[in-house]
Amino acid sequence: MDITLTYAPTAKQKLFHETDADEVLYGGAAGGGKSYAICWDALARCIRYPHTHAYLFRRTYPELEQTLIQTMLSIVPAKLGRYKASTHRMRLANGSELHFCHLNNEGAGLLEYQGAQIQWLYFDELTHFTKPMYDFIRTRLRANVELGIVPCVRCASNPGGPGHGWVKSYFVDSTNVGRDIVEREIQLEGDDKPIRRTVQYIPATVRDNPHLPRTYEAELMLKPPKLRDALLYGKWDAFDGQAFPEFIDDPDHYEDRQWTHVIAPFRIPDWWTRFVSFDHGYTRPYSFGAWAVDEDGRVYRYKELYGCKAGEPNTGVCQTPGEIALALAEFMEPEFKEDIHIYGIADPAIWDRSRGTSVEEQIRKGFSGITFVKGDNTRLAGKMQIHERLKFDADGQPMMYIFENCRDFRRTLPTLCYDPRKPEDIDTAAEDHIYDETRYFLMSRPIAPRKAVTPKKRGFNPLEA
Repeated sequence: MDITLTYAPTAKQKLFHETDADEVLYGGAAGGGKSYAICWDALARCIRYPHTHAYLFRRTYPELEQTLIQTMLSIVPAKLGRYKASTHRMRLANGSELHFCHLNNEGAGLLEYQGAQIQWLYFDELTHFTKPMYDFIRTRLRANVELGIVPCVRCASNPGGPGHGWVKSYFVDSTNVGRDIVEREIQLEGDDKPIRRTVQYIPATVRDNPHLPRTYEAELMLKPPKLRDALLYGKWDAFDGQAFPEFIDDPDHYEDRQWTHVIAPFRIPDWWTRFVSFDHGYTRPYSFGAWAVDEDGRVYRYKELYGCKAGEPNTGVCQTPGEIALALAEFMEPEFKEDIHIYGIADPAIWDRSRGTSVEEQIRKGFSGITFVKGDNTRLAGKMQIHERLKFDADGQPMMYIFENCRDFRRTLPTLCYDPRKPEDIDTAAEDHIYDETRYFLMSRPIAPRKAVTPKKRGFNPLEA
């Protein structure tokens, strides 16, 4: 069969196709040719290796049909492959198959793919998926020993969406914004031991795609600032739907504490009141935040204990309440050595006794140094308290500071986005555990609405994105 396929990849698309990394994220900005690159990559691998299977995912079927399916139908001639709409599959002449898939939820949706055997795995708009979705589907990867195939994962995405936080952490931050290729240890089903997988991020902007008209870039320039920075420059620290865009982490002001919420650590005065806030988790992370309150009512998060699996955002360490109590005792040991009294505030859910002994009772049995009281779980009021605390006064000082060493607070709060079904509330599919224990604490000492002073705008350098 003599078939000619015409494809002129951009430099960034070519890098995406040629890299040997096991897991790759391509994109960042709009217009980089992400969906097109995914389709050509999947097609090329299936042509090169007969009787292999590529799975291409979008979160919903309408998105899948409008992007990946339509794109693939436009580039694959009938002689090469036939698409069957009832099964959402395209079978090539050499026996390879392209499976077009959508995944609406983590429950029944995942079970549909339990028996899948995937050689080539693709996610388009990865930030629309949760980390458990990604991890589960990734375990379906299967090598073809006879063909010498090493299975791979190829993804594309813009910033934003409920999965923004974990995608940014896993692909963008860990690779130094695409400057490095890093190794991760993962456990695939059927393997006795964890394997090493390489991870790469390939950033691309509108200007990396010479096939786009100049008017496309001009249209993006007219978008609101946050959306423009995300779609035009691929800036992962600013995106449409960001819940707390006012949060500023500026190393230049860690020492003077002006126009930044993150500051350099210092010794907390003995007379300041101390608190610990707690959000429980098992398969998802648990979180303890240690807070101090000064004479003006300003709060300082000076350290934190986050029960998150190393290198796996939003994945808990699966510790029992007794084990968590021991971790808390060690965490707060310096304060107790100095005989400092600590007040505790926690998620009201830990007092639930519907399944027997409550989590609160189990923690109290393992560690009695702190007595926890029920936090106020009024969601919108708690969110507004964070906004009020983040406002700057005329001197550039907020009512809440975060010590530089509280890395998980700094990582998760800026990535939280709004729930599309409840536009005033946080999307609970995101990594919101530190956010939850923070609002429990702040609701214990609410402040009245304050007039905000806008900090001086600093220029944006897309090379630093």
